Parts: sequence; C-alpha cells; structure tokens
Amino acid sequence: MSSAEGLKFTIHPHPNATPAARRAELMADPAFGRVATDHMVVVKYKDGVGWHDAEVLPRGPITLDPSAAVLHYAQEIFEGMKAFRTKDGGAAIFRPEANARRFRASAERMAMPQIPEELFLEAVNQLVRADRDWIPEGENASLYIRPFMFANDAFLGVKPASEYLFMVIASPVGAYFSAGAVTVWVSETYTRAAPGGTGAAKCGGNYAASLLAQAEAKAQGCDQVVFLDAVKHTDVEEMGGMNVFFVFEDGSLVTPPLSGTILPGITRDSVITLAREKGLTVREEAYSIEQWLADARSGRMTEAFACGTAAAISPIGVVKTREGEARIGSGTAAGQITGALRTALVDTQRGRSTDAHGWVSQVF
Repeated sequence: MSSAEGLKFTIHPHPNATPAARRAELMADPAFGRVATDHMVVVKYKDGVGWHDAEVLPRGPITLDPSAAVLHYAQEIFEGMKAFRTKDGGAAIFRPEANARRFRASAERMAMPQIPEELFLEAVNQLVRADRDWIPEGENASLYIRPFMFANDAFLGVKPASEYLFMVIASPVGAYFSAGAVTVWVSETYTRAAPGGTGAAKCGGNYAASLLAQAEAKAQGCDQVVFLDAVKHTDVEEMGGMNVFFVFEDGSLVTPPLSGTILPGITRDSVITLAREKGLTVREEAYSIEQWLADARSGRMTEAFACGTAAAISPIGVVKTREGEARIGSGTAAGQITGALRTALVDTQRGRSTDAHGWVSQVF
C-alpha cells in the first residue's frame, strides 16, 4: 500500500459548534448546498512523502498561494454522496465504495495522486461521525457529502503538481428539485465532453463547461439541460449533472452507453441493477434526440427520468428544442416504472428494504 497505510486522524472538535436550537433552525428547510456543518476533513499529499497529516478540523477558510496550480491549470476532482438517518436513529452512507473507486479513476485521468480507497472511506466516515447531528430527518432530507481534491502546489508551469489537498465537507439538504416532473432543454450549440476528453472524470471543468448551456436552458424556461454527442450532435448523452433513462410502452428501458464521454453515475448503475431485478429489460445504447421527440409524441415512450446523487430519480415531463417540444407521459408526474424504481432506490438507501447488494454502509 501507499504511505497512507495506518494513517491516523487527529480530531480537533469545533470549540464553538452550532447550538442545537440553531442547528435545528438551519436544517428545517435547507436550500441545497447552502448550509454547512461544523467540521471538515483535510489530508495532505506531497511527492516523496505521500499522504500525511490527516485531520478533522472546524470548518473554515483555506489559504492558497496566488500561483496555486488549481487556480491556473484546474487539477481538481470531487465526489458527491449522501448519508441518511436510519429508522433506528443511526447513520448510513449509500455505496461509498463506488465513490472511492470513481474518485481514483478521476484522479488518474487528471494526473493526480490516487488516494487509497480505505483512506477515502475513513475520511468520509470521520466527518459523518463528527457531524452526525447534522443529518436531517424527513423523506427528502439527507446529509450531502462532498469529498474533493485539488492541486495546491505554488508554481506557474504546465505540469502535474507535486502537492495536493484532499478534503471532505458536508451540508444538510432537502429535495434537489421541487415536486413534479422537470422540463429539459436540448443544447444544440454546446457539448459537455468529447471522445478522449474528461467526460468520464468527475472534475470541475466538465461542470464549468455546462454552465452556459444550463443558463440557456433557464432562459428557455427549463429546469435542466440535455447534451448531445460532440461528433454527430444527434445522440443524447447526459444532462448537466445527471444521467438519463427512457421507458417504453413494453416496459423496457434505454440509457446512453458509457463510451468515455459520460460520467459513470453510481445512481445510474444502481437503477440498472434494480430494474433488471424487477424483470425489466435495460439496454445501454445510443438514442437520438430525433427519436426521443418522435417516441414521446407517438406514445411509444411512456416515461423518462434523470438520476444522480443529488436528485435521486426525477421524472422528465417535457423536452424542448428550438424546433418544438414534446411531452412525456402526463408531463407532470412520475410514471409507474419511474415511481417504482425511485421507491426501490430510496428504500434501500434509508434501510427500509433488504440490502441485497451490500450498498449501505453503516457509520458507527
């Protein structure tokens, strides 16, 4: 193993932690990502030393040199996962091992050091233990956990950095979208990722590249943007921060294939597994925007939904393009299969059903 083997965390409890009454007030109806918990995790990396100085600290600002590599060359990656309050009052995280594996894959693509999965998981668990009281109750409530790593080496020059910070922060959250189906805008001007690029890595640059298209979607009265492939500009790939599924009248599902330009979503993988266990056919294959519009209008497509850590599973009610729009199903609510898959996913996450796959990790 790396020099991280046996690395111990030093715990520095917050001297002025948020009082219980104030915490309850902040958690009553938190805007997504706007409320911070009391602590953060920091682990340092340096070439020749490896991973070192693992700490749980009071959450606060970080200091960067103006020439820190992340500010100039964008060596940065992150993950997103959720901790849930279980029915016995405990805490559980959904599929953190999958996040750890994807984080290592993202680091490899971005020429960054790969943090050992055991260290990644322990860092996440340390933060959840420290801020367990920040896990909200409620059907749509959870603690959103954000592990991230960036280059903090101070230099100007195009090369991989030699120093990095791995950090974990958290935020109590409610529903990502308001109730009901979302409306999506198809971007025919901008692309999210190209073959050979960083589309399969969870790096900030991919999301920065999506923001102008997302703004265009908002200007068109839509909740989210859908990107097409960068080569033919015909095939649906993914949304601004979520994968997408289509449900047809025969009960089968289609989702775009992982071809290096689409983020391999952990919720996406979970949905495929749960759907197949229900006896549904799931095909990972190319699907064009023209076919989407035609199938929605003819009724061959009965449902569509987006999925991701933040939103779980959200029905898509309307798809819009410059040439027109099409309604999917009722256009306002989740269809039968979308609803059943969401229930199966959420029940697993919250410990209400049997965890047949070992997806739920208890935090003690």
